[in-house]
Amino acid sequence: MRRAMNWLLPHPALTVLLAVVWTLLQNEVSAGMIVFGIILGMIIPIMTARWWPDRPKGLRLGKMLAYVCLVMWDIVVANIQVAWIVLTKRNADMRPNWVVIPLDLRSPEAITILAGTITLTPGTVSADLSDEGKSLLVHALDADDPDAVRNDIKQRYERRIKEIFE
Repeated sequence: MRRAMNWLLPHPALTVLLAVVWTLLQNEVSAGMIVFGIILGMIIPIMTARWWPDRPKGLRLGKMLAYVCLVMWDIVVANIQVAWIVLTKRNADMRPNWVVIPLDLRSPEAITILAGTITLTPGTVSADLSDEGKSLLVHALDADDPDAVRNDIKQRYERRIKEIFE
């Protein structure tokens, strides 16, 4: 039974995500759109399962949901902060900095989520990953203390992502 479920739903979270995204993209919530979204959510992971041989196992969905809420909140706050910086500071007063973030994460999926989170948050951009995958180069729009930016990213995001993937 478990083998049949793994074949039918190789990535259950991805199935749900695809169904929700499909329904939202249609701008219409109807039974037909939801059913079609679920069908797409089942077919796409089955068709792409061979390219996911080392998929993460045992993700903590509750912690992932909390992380998504935190990131959404941070995006809103960062938008306001960046707008304030752009409206009130002259270019000469800004303190852009490159920050190297040493990574405790080793999973490519976890590192990708961290890099994406940093880039989604206005005011910071993930620019490069070291060849060994042990550090991430981040550009901060206005940071007088690069160490504080590094510590904030490690505590606020990396620590939580590590908990999700344990």
